[in-house]
Parts: sequence; structure tokens; C-alpha cells
Amino acid sequence: MLDDLHIHDFYRDAGRILLALFQQFPAPATIYVEDISGPDTPDEFGLHSHRHLACLGAMTWLKECGYINFTQLVRQEAVEEATLSHRSFLLLVTRGEDGVSNAQKLDEAVRHGSSPQLEALMVDLMGKLGSL
Repeated sequence: MLDDLHIHDFYRDAGRILLALFQQFPAPATIYVEDISGPDTPDEFGLHSHRHLACLGAMTWLKECGYINFTQLVRQEAVEEATLSHRSFLLLVTRGEDGVSNAQKLDEAVRHGSSPQLEALMVDLMGKLGSL
């Protein structure tokens, strides 16, 4: 059976990144990898853990796919002048029939939801973003 723990980590990281930028919106922010994925312990050669690099990869992927913008990577530690893309902002402020914004739903899922709940929400949000 395929272990997809890295996919669950991706959804949690992506959700945290989007929320961090939403909370700073519209001001650009520096987002540190460790603030999203947790403390890192580089090895004896100074190389980051797989978990740290996966979170950094999530940041880069979100940019490449148009979810966020940032000006540059700071080594492998952070992204500078990061903001939500226009489409991500609109998606997060959109309220459902229940009157709850997608940002509130995402915050609840990141903080208290199970991995399957967070995955379902992120898949739904990413699908909607493609139609904006």
C-alpha cells in the first residue's frame, strides 16, 4: 500500500501558508519554513530534514501554480514579500451557504480537523480556485 503521509503534510503546510498570508493580507510577509512545518534539525553537514525541504517545496509549488506570490527564497529558510494571489484571496473570503468563509473553514480544519477532513477541504478549495 502506498504511504501518502507526505500528501497529508502537504495539505497541512499549504493550508498553514495560505492562512498565514491571509492573516497578513494585503501586506507582504516573510514566511519562515519552520513556522509552518515546525523546528528543523539540520544534519552534521547543515542539510535540512526531508520534512523541512518538503514544506519549502510546498511554498514553491504554491507559487508556481498561482496560489501565492513571493519575490525570493532566503536560502532554504523562508520566502520574502509573500502575498496571496488575487484568486486565492477571493477564494478565502468567499462565504458558503452557512455564512462561514473558506478562510474560517480552513483555519478550523488546520487547527482541529483530521487529515482526511483537511485533505477534502484543500482538494475542494484547489478545485474551486481553478474556476475563478
